[in-house]
Amino acid sequence: MDELGRKSVEEFKQATKNPIIAVIDNIRSVYNVGSIFRTADAFLIEGICICGYSPTPEHKQMAKTALGATDTVDWIHYPDAVDAVNELKQKGYTVFAIEQAEGSISLEKFQVSNYEKIAVVFGNEVEGVQQTVIEKSDGCIEIPQLGMKHSLNVATAAGVVLWKLVEHRIV
Repeated sequence: MDELGRKSVEEFKQATKNPIIAVIDNIRSVYNVGSIFRTADAFLIEGICICGYSPTPEHKQMAKTALGATDTVDWIHYPDAVDAVNELKQKGYTVFAIEQAEGSISLEKFQVSNYEKIAVVFGNEVEGVQQTVIEKSDGCIEIPQLGMKHSLNVATAAGVVLWKLVEHRIV
């Protein structure tokens, strides 16, 4: 790890984070949640809001995919994602649902530099982001897809979107 220049848990906790919050809402799979924790660690984002029935790091199988990221990435649980969105907006975050919706912004056209603090909501593997959450959000971002399928695994979608939000910060 020293050769790779990786941070220790303490160095990660002390590091300046990218002003991004991932909100995960009613994600069924503990493995998807664990994968999102790893991605959040990789991109040094501020934290994760775990909402609804999404598994939390106490779940015994989370370690299989999180591989320690639950020790580095801050998280908080909300019974309802609408409450998380409302609180994030009060704290100055611009909130975007990651969803295919009328009026959504295609990810490649999204101008990250227009926003100081961003929260992105990732929804259930089957149902997507709840309509009530979309209505409370400031907008929707859609990942362009060129093939036959019209959706991505939620952990994959989180990787794509979080990379887009941090890539301009990597020097």
